[in-house]
Amino acid sequence: MDRCSFCGRPKKEVNLLIAGVDGHICDSCIEQAHTIIAEEFKGSSSFDLSTVAIQKPQEIKKMLDQYVIGQVEAKKILSVAVYNHYKRLGQPDLDADEVEIEKSNIIMVGPTGTGKTLLARTIAKMLNVPFTIVDATVLTEAGYVGEDIESLLTRLLQAADYDVEAAERGIVFIDEIDKIARKGDNPSITRDVSGEGVQQGLLKLLEGSVVNVPPQGGRKHPDQKMIAVNTKNILFVCGGAFDGIERKISQRLNAQVVGYNASKSSDKLDRQNMLKYVAPQDLKSFGLIPEIIGRLPVLTHLDPLDREALRNILTEPKNALIKQYTKLFQMDGVELAFTAGALDEIVDVAMKYKLGARGLRGICETIMVDVMFDMPSGNEKKVKIDKAYCQKHLDNFHTRV
Repeated sequence: MDRCSFCGRPKKEVNLLIAGVDGHICDSCIEQAHTIIAEEFKGSSSFDLSTVAIQKPQEIKKMLDQYVIGQVEAKKILSVAVYNHYKRLGQPDLDADEVEIEKSNIIMVGPTGTGKTLLARTIAKMLNVPFTIVDATVLTEAGYVGEDIESLLTRLLQAADYDVEAAERGIVFIDEIDKIARKGDNPSITRDVSGEGVQQGLLKLLEGSVVNVPPQGGRKHPDQKMIAVNTKNILFVCGGAFDGIERKISQRLNAQVVGYNASKSSDKLDRQNMLKYVAPQDLKSFGLIPEIIGRLPVLTHLDPLDREALRNILTEPKNALIKQYTKLFQMDGVELAFTAGALDEIVDVAMKYKLGARGLRGICETIMVDVMFDMPSGNEKKVKIDKAYCQKHLDNFHTRV
């Protein structure tokens, strides 16, 4: 009679008996073995740096180049930050005399549609550490309608499958950081609960401290047990459009112009891309408090996209728009082609309305909606989009914008 090789119970006394090469094991013994293994490895992180092939900064940048066009400076800085983050995680326990490597949180400034969030999402694909993207616009001070600051770490815990030690080595991308700027320099009788109040709450997270995090979110589960998370080794990357900060930069640069030679040096400024001269004092003028600027020591900018960059974005990246539409049509057995004139027309409209890379999809959807509606029911096997077709279908787009 078949019986469990571990506990000896016969097959009729167990729910399940699994056969092996020279023996059997029952479901009860499997559950006990699982419990023993879980207890044995309790407290050990699922993230083991020794099993990770740490990519060098140049390798990380090559990966980003496949998805993000241009933005060389921002990609370099992000690549170095991620590489250093891996090295910090691999640093052994320190003796009293050893040098401790501290993290360098990053803030990216760039117009909408230039690739800030795309850079973050692309890095998320290649990382072996928990990674999450959160939106600063939903955050409010504790006690007000909206999400508490600690919800950032709740998302990170979820990304780490609630492995606290793994989450404490993760990376958080805070998008729309400019939307929590101080609403005004003058004191107000009402509290700035979604602006300066959020910045004050972020200070302890960015600096590094032990934070009690609600594992299932804030107020909907008031009886849940809090999880203590140490943010000392969590890398924070912030991004924002900072719309209008160019005026702050221009005022600062012009304020320094004194005398004939100084005025000549001001003529060398790139007036079309003032963001390249962004400095911490400009962020302060925009509405970020000095304490939070000091906790984001690495400041980089993203360049506005020119015609060539927008044209390349349409066709070159792995997830380029034209490749996406071509794939959609291939699924119906239809061959799709765009002429050079059609691509130029799409880029011209995006440049005219300053919509950035994100606006390209809206333009393409306007052009393609009719052909995507008719094509599945028709018998055509080839579709060619030319400049005249684009101009005809963009008439409605111009009136909407």
